[in-house]
Amino acid sequence: MALSQERKQEIINQYQTHENDTGSPEVQIAILTDRINYLNEHLKINKKDHHSRTGLLKMVGQRRSLLEYLKNKNFDRYRSIVLRLGLRR
Repeated sequence: MALSQERKQEIINQYQTHENDTGSPEVQIAILTDRINYLNEHLKINKKDHHSRTGLLKMVGQRRSLLEYLKNKNFDRYRSIVLRLGLRR
């Protein structure tokens, strides 16, 4: 099941940096984290779903790239998003 529009809008509202923000690194990282968490739970039940596992690995790589970008660009924003999402880095 994909991320519902309502859930996505909740995440955007929670992590946006200004009123019309939908694409800042913080929002993208938060959405990816939610999708990654969902897929982790899915893969615990469906151990042989290798296609979803491939998608999960791509999402983890994309999130890592966004976190590295944010870390190099603005360390305070990076630290803030890592603490808010509870990511271990």
